[in-house]
Amino acid sequence: MEAKKKDNAVTVAIVEDDAGLRSSLIRMLALTGEFRCVGQFPTAESALERIPDLRPKVVLMDINLPGMDGVECVRRLSQEAPASHILMLTVYQDTVSIFRALAAGAVGYLLKPVRSAELLQAVKDAAAGGAPMTSNIARLVVESFRAGPSSDSEMEQLTEREAEVLKLLASGYLYKEISNELKVSMGTINTLVHRIYKKLHVHSRHQAIALYKERH
Repeated sequence: MEAKKKDNAVTVAIVEDDAGLRSSLIRMLALTGEFRCVGQFPTAESALERIPDLRPKVVLMDINLPGMDGVECVRRLSQEAPASHILMLTVYQDTVSIFRALAAGAVGYLLKPVRSAELLQAVKDAAAGGAPMTSNIARLVVESFRAGPSSDSEMEQLTEREAEVLKLLASGYLYKEISNELKVSMGTINTLVHRIYKKLHVHSRHQAIALYKERH
């Protein structure tokens, strides 16, 4: 009976740079015998090397990883390991991160810290074809749809100059370099960046660039 239960176990891979948290997640998965961890990876790059061959049923994916981030890893795994259901497990709860992850191919989104019972049920639901989300994340998704304009139309609200600044930011330019390139003052650049953030509903350069790259 035990062997049969093990054979039917849901296979899981973990992509998380915190070694302590990886160990904790493995212990959680081992609690019931219904799950089997087939791989644990501290970086997106190492995950991409092995997960397509391991073919886990579910992948637990962090966003903030050294090197390539979790969202880009999701995008690539969706192509290279299409049978694996990817479940985000992260501290990020802003709509930009949520929609980037879901658009890249994630099937669900959980917030850290996560209780053992919630994690195990979410993995089970994802393996069965569901879309598990922490309750307040699900509410954010619903409210975003009710809000109206999509990020595409938000991007269209940018003036020509704001779009130019955002493009340079996405190309790796520093504020001072953008100031020199466009022959305007640093004060003007700061004002333009503030307007870009406000129109795109983001709070950082990283989020603005991520949204730009998502749409281009």
